[in-house]
Amino acid sequence: MEILKTNLEDFKNIEDWEYKENFYTVKSRHGDIDIHYIDENSDKQETILLMHGNPTWGYLYRNMIDPLKESGYRVVVPDLPGFGKSDKFSSRYHYTYEEFVDWMSQWIEGINLENITLFCQDWGGLIGLRLAAKYDDKFKRIVAANTGLPTGKAPLNTGFLVFKDFMNTKEDLHVAGQVRNGTNGLDQSALNAYNAPFPDESYKQGVRQFPNIVPSSPMNPSREANEAAWEQLKKWEKPFLCAFSDKDPIFAGVENSFLKLIPGCKDMPHVTIENAGHFLQEDNPNGCVEAILSIMKY
Repeated sequence: MEILKTNLEDFKNIEDWEYKENFYTVKSRHGDIDIHYIDENSDKQETILLMHGNPTWGYLYRNMIDPLKESGYRVVVPDLPGFGKSDKFSSRYHYTYEEFVDWMSQWIEGINLENITLFCQDWGGLIGLRLAAKYDDKFKRIVAANTGLPTGKAPLNTGFLVFKDFMNTKEDLHVAGQVRNGTNGLDQSALNAYNAPFPDESYKQGVRQFPNIVPSSPMNPSREANEAAWEQLKKWEKPFLCAFSDKDPIFAGVENSFLKLIPGCKDMPHVTIENAGHFLQEDNPNGCVEAILSIMKY
């Protein structure tokens, strides 16, 4: 196993992504790893944290960052380890759910994030909701979009299981193609951007492993930690908004658990992001921005 450093030259020609690079080093049991993030309007008090999932990176939010900045907020967008410009492991087995939570915990503490409004999608929620439950003093609001916090008690849907099998067995994995399949379509410049972090198979191991570590049975090692996070979220009375899309085959209906169990969902302006697939940030970024801004007054 080795830690793979990003060749920033691979990102040089990406369109619509000219934000200043920031890196923070965290400890792992395999060695120190660098997490890349962008941090715009860093002098502002209110922070909007945008967390991506699999197999994307911060580029997913390129059409949301500037409108949120212009609304007067600090906007922070990390690349999870294994993705984007962050370091990667050449072995998939060096990625675990609990380590992702630990790495991002170190990052939040290390750059001293406060007054956080979280927007989380896909694995951005599986990790981000754990962080919000852990750091109740740092998080003020949550917008959940096409995500969940599974404990293994409920079966995962067929769409996810097909995706999981594909990620484990496809020999020549076209990462950008998987992003495209979850949208209404992507142009070539976006496809190039989503492929940029993965110059060869050794860099794709986080992409392949993420589906395997979703808690899909009570035997999953993260079950208890997710159940504990749910207990905290069941006490969450701060604003919690659901902004799920209308065309996501993987997380359709998952928002009902949040709406039923989290007190902070009451009287919030929940919204369906229209004409959008799994990666709703691609298909309807304006709808996502409006959802975030709608909760900032609470």
